[in-house]
Amino acid sequence: MSESSLAEMLRARGLRLTAQRQLVLQAVLDLGHASPEQVHNAVREVAAGVNITTIYRTLELLERLGLVTHTHLSHGSPTYHAAGEHQHVHLVCRECGAIDEIDPELLRPLADHLVAQRGFRVDIGHVSLFGVCGRCENGDQK
Repeated sequence: MSESSLAEMLRARGLRLTAQRQLVLQAVLDLGHASPEQVHNAVREVAAGVNITTIYRTLELLERLGLVTHTHLSHGSPTYHAAGEHQHVHLVCRECGAIDEIDPELLRPLADHLVAQRGFRVDIGHVSLFGVCGRCENGDQK
């Protein structure tokens, strides 16, 4: 997203584009998948005075604006990535911590079943499946 598009989106909601907001969004875009702490470290390389509270608040704002989204890939902090990316389901290995992605359409039959049977709509973009990857299962981890 261009700086002017971000500024227009913020202005439309009565907000202004701050350096911190721009830096946080850029860090998420650059890092791909990142925890608030990783975003904080990236932002601090450019602006040392930005604190972690600002990072969390900015990530929440950017998510409300639909620019980033999050998922939980562990018991710790959420992991953020750009909302404009294709939706994907995360596969998280409990042994080595590797993260892989699969097409969310693989879960479509389950999601459709849950809607039909329970009236429950799955937010597939936030789904993470935990297990053991093929490398760890076969003892190939390094």
